[in-house]
Amino acid sequence: MGIEGGILGIIILVADIWAILQILKSGQTSGSKLFWILLILLLPVVGLLIWLLAGRR
Repeated sequence: MGIEGGILGIIILVADIWAILQILKSGQTSGSKLFWILLILLLPVVGLLIWLLAGRR
């Protein structure tokens, strides 16, 4: 895959970390925070996209 794959991986990692920090700072319940964080950790790209579309308030 080369350097492009590495750069893309780093971008996804940074975006996932940013999303997790935003989730932790939100006023949601602990259960909701746990759900979104697990979703992002288990499905980094898809979980991030779902959170961006449905989870952010």
